[in-house]
Amino acid sequence: MLILCAAVSGFVLDLIFGDPAWLLHPVVVMGRYIAAFERFIRSRLPATPRGELTGGALLAVSLPVLTLTVTLGVCLLSRRVHWALELAVQTLWCAQALAAKGLATESRCVYCALQGKNLDSARAAVARIVGRDTARLDAEGVAKAAVETVAENFSDGVAAPMLCMFLGGAPLAMVYKSINTMDSMVGYTSAKYLYFGRFPAKLDDAANYLPSRAATLFLIAAAALTGQDAGNAWRIWRRDADKHLSPNAGQTEAACAGALGVQLGGDAWYFGEKHEKAALGDATRRCEPEDIIKTNRMMYCAGVLLCIACAAVRCWIVRNF
Repeated sequence: MLILCAAVSGFVLDLIFGDPAWLLHPVVVMGRYIAAFERFIRSRLPATPRGELTGGALLAVSLPVLTLTVTLGVCLLSRRVHWALELAVQTLWCAQALAAKGLATESRCVYCALQGKNLDSARAAVARIVGRDTARLDAEGVAKAAVETVAENFSDGVAAPMLCMFLGGAPLAMVYKSINTMDSMVGYTSAKYLYFGRFPAKLDDAANYLPSRAATLFLIAAAALTGQDAGNAWRIWRRDADKHLSPNAGQTEAACAGALGVQLGGDAWYFGEKHEKAALGDATRRCEPEDIIKTNRMMYCAGVLLCIACAAVRCWIVRNF
């Protein structure tokens, strides 16, 4: 029951407060570890494909194991003090594992800049939440980038950690965040991380395979409840999701494109290099700033639906086993 209470409370906390800037976030600590480990291991292994694969594999094993050890240890120690202390710790970490409020807040900054016809500010705002180069983007490109990142990150920033925390509490949610953080930092296909980032990227693909598809189903349900085209979301998801280079990112993006009736994806620039990416959805109309708000509504609605479903399943398990 403690896990259930912590997971639900963590979701509510995230919806209300997001990630306060003054509070140290576990992902920041994970990022420092990844950077330090990369410097350390690269200096001790040969700069060959095999050496970099080995270094990346060691990172992919060490960070999740260390994360699980620390978080589980803290939870067990706090339990020995008092169950309420463990509940507080797990609730905090569950809230920090989620990113619904942060996604909505940052994407709304993009929306406000576009509404104010300030393209430079809009590019700067969207650059905070996407990994691509934004200097070349026009107003529609900025809006598309914001919609895409909210749709994609609903899966790995909300749905996946939520499923983990209802399954195994805050420790499992933090293990997932460690995997996702590795992929964000070293999982690129650039020359620097082509080999070093391969194991972290594949681990992230495996960790997100089922959550991304569950997230898509709840996003389609949310489309129906928020006045978007759920039928087209289903159709485009089934047709276009697997066109994406990632086995997971295209799932929620394709469904979102169908729900809004726009085309997402397409070629993008990363670190000065052009990457060819498939288009998802039909270009029945141009992507507009208002689509950012619509996507946020779907994301919030889908998150609430998923939380209710997970809580119901967790209650049933607790009562029957």
